Amino acid sequence: MSSPRRLRRRLIAAVSAALVASGAAGTATAEPADAAAAAAVTFSDTFDGPAGAAVDSSKWQTETGDNVNNHERQYYTSGNRNAALDGQGHLVITARKENPANYQCWYGACQYTSARLNTSGRFTAQYGHVEARMKVPRGQGMWPAFWMLGTPVDWPDSGEIDIMENVGFEPSTVHGTIHGPGYSGSGGIGAGYTLPGGQAFADAFHTFAVDWAPDSITWSVDGNVYQRRTPADLGGKQWVFNKPYFLILNLAVGGYWPGDPDGSTAFPQQLVVDHVSVTTGDSPAGGAIRGLAGKCVDVAGAGTANGTAVQLYDCNGTSAQNWTVGSDGTIRALGKCLDVASGGTADGTPVQLWDCNGTAAQKWVVTGARDIVNPQADKCLDVTGNNSANATRLQIWTCTGAANQKWTVG
Repeated sequence: MSSPRRLRRRLIAAVSAALVASGAAGTATAEPADAAAAAAVTFSDTFDGPAGAAVDSSKWQTETGDNVNNHERQYYTSGNRNAALDGQGHLVITARKENPANYQCWYGACQYTSARLNTSGRFTAQYGHVEARMKVPRGQGMWPAFWMLGTPVDWPDSGEIDIMENVGFEPSTVHGTIHGPGYSGSGGIGAGYTLPGGQAFADAFHTFAVDWAPDSITWSVDGNVYQRRTPADLGGKQWVFNKPYFLILNLAVGGYWPGDPDGSTAFPQQLVVDHVSVTTGDSPAGGAIRGLAGKCVDVAGAGTANGTAVQLYDCNGTSAQNWTVGSDGTIRALGKCLDVASGGTADGTPVQLWDCNGTAAQKWVVTGARDIVNPQADKCLDVTGNNSANATRLQIWTCTGAANQKWTVG
């Protein structure tokens, strides 16, 4: 029998039908949309299995050896000694302080063992929503990461997308970075995300994700977008993120960036992974949402300030009308989320653009009947007054099946 926690975890990897069943009862239909609106889960691992079991070898391979380039201090082992299921729906990657004679590193005997897993030869992604829910270790010298490498690997020309890296001396901050020809290593292009109030990432599970399209990569933590990169950020250098990449999970110890562990670092340390998933749709780069009179859902003035109105407008192909339906239930444009103002549930509550925050005010279900439903309110995205004039504000309203509540996504 599944635990409530495991059921919640599986919902994250589910398509729109699961969201409809959980929150949109009473709407016009309980079937997910077809075509671009329904996300397809192309890779998912929720790490179910008995305690001590190795990872699913049809999904992951275990790398062995040391890492010369970064001057890390660990040796990556095979089997399930440093990477195993815990019997509670988690993968646990364990770093141990040990120096067995048979583990030789480039600079001599290694001081630690750990694990590094990848999906090379088993799964590659090219665009979509890529996420992992994890709890990182703590302590000076620890360096957990969830990342991707381009294929075939010829680093840095083949590219690297770092979805999440954390170094132990920054317990409240994670980093997302891209590397490619002319912008690799310390020259990688990225940004950090810091938890508020001095919280540490090691204190709880968090979801780390990228939304990857042909000409953009957007990073988020727990649904909060913190950076978006496009070819314009490269200063004329080559964008190499238009091909398949494979996934990597690892826990490094030491290295040039985090520095070595010290007396304050307790061992063993663990990176605990709740799930990894990749979801794609028919239109990974996003697209228009068309409604009444053939007009489009539009961000007024292409503004990105919180509270910017979302309206009906002539379709024009601009970024203000380029929406992505995420596997997490969000609908996004310009790096922000379609949001019900103040989390309201009353008929006539306006919708707006707002920082993605994971709340129910930003969860939507696209149904097979072409309704876009906010499950919290059990109401539909609606054109105010059935008015097809440009700049008519959008709102939520009791679902009626009328034309001003019908939408074509993508």
